[in-house]
Amino acid sequence: MHRYRSHTCGSLRETDAGKDARLSGWCHRIRDHGGVLFIDLRDHYGMTQCVVDPDSPAFKLTESFRSEWVVRLDGKVRKRPAGTENADMPTGMVELYVTDAEVLGPAAELPLTVFGDQPFPEETRLKYRFLDLRKEKLHANIMLRGSVIDSMRRRMREGGFFEFQTPILTASSPEGARDFLVPSRIHPGKFYALPQAPQQYKQLLMMAGFDRYFQIAPCFRDEDPRADRLPGEFYQLDVEMSFVEQEDVFAAMEPVLRGVFVEFAGEDKVTKSPWRRIPYAQAMRDYGSDKPDLRNPLVMQDVSEHFRGSNFKVFARLLEQPKNQVWAIPAPGGGQRTFADRMNSWAQSEGQPGLGYILFFDRAKDETVQKEQPGASGVGARGPLANNIGPERAEAIRTQLGLTAGDAAFFVAGDPSVFVKFAGAARAKLGQELKLVDESRFEFCWIVDFPMYEWNEDEKKVDFSHNPFSMPQGGLDALEKQEPLTIKAFQYDVACNGYELASGGIRNHKPEAMVKAFEIAGYGRETVEERFGGMFRAFHYGAPPHGGMAAGVDRIVMLLAGEQNLREVALFPMNQRAEDLLMGAPSPASPKQLRELHVRLNVPDKADKA
Repeated sequence: MHRYRSHTCGSLRETDAGKDARLSGWCHRIRDHGGVLFIDLRDHYGMTQCVVDPDSPAFKLTESFRSEWVVRLDGKVRKRPAGTENADMPTGMVELYVTDAEVLGPAAELPLTVFGDQPFPEETRLKYRFLDLRKEKLHANIMLRGSVIDSMRRRMREGGFFEFQTPILTASSPEGARDFLVPSRIHPGKFYALPQAPQQYKQLLMMAGFDRYFQIAPCFRDEDPRADRLPGEFYQLDVEMSFVEQEDVFAAMEPVLRGVFVEFAGEDKVTKSPWRRIPYAQAMRDYGSDKPDLRNPLVMQDVSEHFRGSNFKVFARLLEQPKNQVWAIPAPGGGQRTFADRMNSWAQSEGQPGLGYILFFDRAKDETVQKEQPGASGVGARGPLANNIGPERAEAIRTQLGLTAGDAAFFVAGDPSVFVKFAGAARAKLGQELKLVDESRFEFCWIVDFPMYEWNEDEKKVDFSHNPFSMPQGGLDALEKQEPLTIKAFQYDVACNGYELASGGIRNHKPEAMVKAFEIAGYGRETVEERFGGMFRAFHYGAPPHGGMAAGVDRIVMLLAGEQNLREVALFPMNQRAEDLLMGAPSPASPKQLRELHVRLNVPDKADKA
């Protein structure tokens, strides 16, 4: 028999009854039932109930076992007594009657428990991540992650893509975040950078004629903490294709992403193809977000005309400025004063003055209306806004929004570019509070027609709004003749359930158009040649039209696992301060290391940091 096991802890079945077996694993739970010990033994593959009675030669040793000790148990497989079977366990019809035991690895007092659902501080969980990973849910999440990546690779290869590995030590490039720099020992005073993304390399692969590239690529960004991204590093399904237009990328990648979700969530839970193409401007207008949660059926509408010149002076005066608008968010089933007050309080907690509303009710069932107007019928409107604008305008708003008695409408007003983010948050809040969101589904869409540029208010200049390497719609002609803020780009995102799952674009592969695009954003030809010299040179030697995208592996797994935190689907994540509590990184370098790297430190003191 093998030194440690003849079977795994997840493999024994009724057909094994009567056989001798040897198992090794962790003591998940130990129970003493009237002097008989029951040990739930766990390994990577599952769990088996092991029974030790006082007559067993192993009884005295097993009495010393404690939670998470690693042990070997020998014995005979037998069917569980009638009434003690556990149909929820694959091994639940049998147990191992123990005749011999060995301690392979005792465990000290545990800083966190593996058995049960007791919560522990995140700092403790990350410091003792190897224990945390033993928990069934987290262990399953990591295995799911591996299966999802396997599925991606298989589907990409079936689609004619080839996997390439691009360099990790590379040159610094502006991707929107700070680079992690690596000092060079043999080139004093010079630094490598860890790639924020393989963007330039994958485009160079197209220049080299490889046609279809993909990679499960590690990306490194020294950026401030973000709720939707792991600090320090993350992984993406990186893709590039030659001789393609936007629709070709969609046709290649939609089956891959949809196929992964169908495989792990079920056909009926995932948006059918083809996915909607929603222009960026429409997404912001309808949903207040460029990554809308389409499980939420609420669509915002411009109702400015109903307030223009009305007696509700706050909105009427705002609308005297051409850029200002009033948007309505429909709230079916939200027509109660208590609910409206709760939403108003929420808006104030978000730093807003409040959230205007109109409540719609059945006049025939309203006692006050019937006392004043016996026999009155139809839908009435109440609330401060309704009282000020009058019944005709309120009815016009109700009709436009398709609402009825028992519903409500909430309003935001001002400059849409300023209030749109809050409006999107209010739409999301209403959808959740009114239980309109089907939590079991994955609703996908493509967001298209992103603006090429945006106004950088801090620097008072035009800046790239998305990927600077994207092709503007209209090409060089648009760059030369259009107002920059009106130019759209061949850029696109995949949105799912309120998350951006993927982003990409058709690339600007023409040297002069690339130079012009960067000039508009304030970068001269010299900067382009210096910062992107390799790719810029390549464009002069026969550059094919090409495009691609990158999908966030961590976010995809998080959604499929039903988690809210990316740390629940990563093996050894850092905390929100980008610290690895398990390994103690980042850590100081020794004086010898610094001398070899020709690096001298200028660390701010605590007062400077404050």
